[in-house]
Amino acid sequence: MITVVVPTYNEAANLTKLIDELFSLHIQNLNLIIIDDASPDGSALIAKQLSKKYVGKITVIERPKKLGLGTAYIVGFIQALESGSKRIIQMDADLSHSPKYIPTFLEILQKYDVVIGSRYINQGSDDSSWIWYRKLLSLLGNIYIKFVTGVSVKDATSGFKGFTREAIESLNLSQFQCVGYAFQGEMAYQCQQKGLRVFEHPIKFLHRASGNSKMSLSIIIEALFKIVLIRLKS
Repeated sequence: MITVVVPTYNEAANLTKLIDELFSLHIQNLNLIIIDDASPDGSALIAKQLSKKYVGKITVIERPKKLGLGTAYIVGFIQALESGSKRIIQMDADLSHSPKYIPTFLEILQKYDVVIGSRYINQGSDDSSWIWYRKLLSLLGNIYIKFVTGVSVKDATSGFKGFTREAIESLNLSQFQCVGYAFQGEMAYQCQQKGLRVFEHPIKFLHRASGNSKMSLSIIIEALFKIVLIRLKS
């Protein structure tokens, strides 16, 4: 079984297209777990309606409030393991990560433990329409996390990743500390600490199709401080 884990918060405008694109890949035994943090725009309702179209393929987990990207991924990973998944993909709901890369990710996972969709390697790129200060923030965040943690991957903040079951099982999910954006850097760091075989595959990171970014000052502050604490503790 292959499971795609997608956290949502106010992604109602993007969910239908994302889900249709995922299942149009015709990947055998593909399943989707959506973890929704009480989106006021009805994201969870749309996901449940689409689960009737793709019967037995979509699990919707509704949480009572906004609890953060990192904890949503942890919940999704645990659910995927409990369902017997052998391969687990994590991606954003805003269509910035194209599902077209997933078949290649799955091929790579036959030889590697982790695959990262990377903007910062040869042939990887950002959408030219992405706002310049968001590009700058992403680049600086990546440089900061790499400098503090010493991770060797080029795109430490990528949210588009694939894992073997064994890779996820090797991580102590209960010990992850970052709730927001910095979760991606913490994941890259933990994978390196565990000695997992990581492969970066180039992707084009697209500007979100609809809706607003979830980036906030509190998320930036968390990244600045918690990444340092994680490195010091290790």
